[in-house]
Amino acid sequence: QTRSSVSLWTLFCALVCRLGAMLVQQPHDVVVVAGQPVTLPCAITGYHGMVLWVKDGLALGVNRDLSGYPRYDVIGDHSKGEYHLLIQRTELADDGSFECQGIQAAIRSRPARLTVLVPPDDPVIIGAPVVSLRAGDPLNLTCHADNAKPAASIIWIRNGEVLNGAMYSKTLLRDGQRESTVSTLYISPSNIESGQRITCRASNKAAPNGKEATVTIDIQHLPLVNLSVEPQPILEGNLVKFHCSAKANPPVTHYRWAKGSSMIRDVLGDSYEVVVDHSFFTEPVSCEVTNALGSTNISRNVDVYFGPRLAAEPQSLQVDLGSDAVFNCAWTGNPSLTIVWMKRGHGVVLSNENTLTLKAVKQEDAGKYVCRAVVPRVGVGEKEVTLTVNGPPTISSTQTQQALYGEKGQIKCFIRSTPPPDRIAWSWKETVLESGTSGRYTVETVSTEEGVISTLTMSNIVPADFQTIYNCTAWNSFGSDTEIIRLKEQGGRFVCWRVHVNMESLFYPCLGVIKTRVTPHLECRTRPLRLCVFRLIPQGSVRRDLEQ
Repeated sequence: QTRSSVSLWTLFCALVCRLGAMLVQQPHDVVVVAGQPVTLPCAITGYHGMVLWVKDGLALGVNRDLSGYPRYDVIGDHSKGEYHLLIQRTELADDGSFECQGIQAAIRSRPARLTVLVPPDDPVIIGAPVVSLRAGDPLNLTCHADNAKPAASIIWIRNGEVLNGAMYSKTLLRDGQRESTVSTLYISPSNIESGQRITCRASNKAAPNGKEATVTIDIQHLPLVNLSVEPQPILEGNLVKFHCSAKANPPVTHYRWAKGSSMIRDVLGDSYEVVVDHSFFTEPVSCEVTNALGSTNISRNVDVYFGPRLAAEPQSLQVDLGSDAVFNCAWTGNPSLTIVWMKRGHGVVLSNENTLTLKAVKQEDAGKYVCRAVVPRVGVGEKEVTLTVNGPPTISSTQTQQALYGEKGQIKCFIRSTPPPDRIAWSWKETVLESGTSGRYTVETVSTEEGVISTLTMSNIVPADFQTIYNCTAWNSFGSDTEIIRLKEQGGRFVCWRVHVNMESLFYPCLGVIKTRVTPHLECRTRPLRLCVFRLIPQGSVRRDLEQ
């Protein structure tokens, strides 16, 4: 009976509590960002019983007593039946389904879904704030945004433009709600510049404006080197300055200079001053620049202007008659030079090449040849060589030579001969004389640079000497040559002397010397007509001379 009484009383109270009770305000689905407060409304009019908030089927507390949830409060005007649930600083744990229930009136609200959003942590670019890579390598950037609900979306931005082509992956965390997002961006070497800033922006509904992380790209490379030289043009003997300008990342650590294969050890900086000569034209100057990644070497041939310098010296030649003679002569010079071959004493250009070829040489080809090089506006150089032609002797003498009657006379025979003559002989009438003295005749032979001179000397020239034919003959292993030489009286013959002595006119034969005890007055005529001068000599004698 007692139990029956209690049950009836409870039913009675429920009926009483329900009579006139109405749910006028109930919670609705709401989305909130973690950390923000949220209020779930609930108002029951005409009800004076217990009000219960339930989350995911579990009661949070009765009426306004939610002591087990310090961030939860039931607020509102109790007299109006307001039992609003205030959640301060929402957390991910608050995410769920909430109901407001009037227990005695058997009233319950519809379930209201509270969704708690969690913004991603600040994104992190691996390697930031500066990512270094070697020139020529591609760029791979990885950015992760963790602990987001929902998972963060990641975009990459450079110079205000979104970069496409990134790859993404998501990982669900242990709480089953939050996720981490990883994005990897690949950029080809041709699309990267040092100093560029690339931004990773992560966003979700909790952080619609996104959170950013930025990285600066540092492209490291070997030194980029340029080697210059001033002033221009470069003349041999001038002071010039070589400058080695380099861009390097990491910075340059040291410089090293060389000329050709030789190190320049006393120059350590980026400049090198030197007085240049022609060797700089063929021995390049090089500058080696080093940084932490390695070294770059650049070399430069210097366009030095210099006069002709002999590169291959021509050699004198001795060839047989009829053979070819080939001279080689090489010069260097800058700017380009002109080569001229000429025979000494002749103005004819024989060749403008390094090589001079004389075909089937003759005796007259023998002599000195000049190889001349001309560098316009810079200088001239020349080298002389001798061509010696092996062949029979060649005699070149005046065929008619002169002598004074009664005086000592000479006739000369000039002989060019390679090899030198083995024998030289003078012959006239029945006489042959090679050397030494025979009667009035003496033969002497003298060697000179040009050849051999053989001289036939005759003492006390007589008229018959002017009628004689003289032969000069020379021999060597290749043959012989002969020259016929005649002797001519110098100035003609005297035909008479008129001598005035003591006022008497006397005729004397043209003997040349008159002896008298007095000073004579003399007249002389010659054929052809010329004046004669008579000079007094010791013992009262006079000697005649032609007045030229």
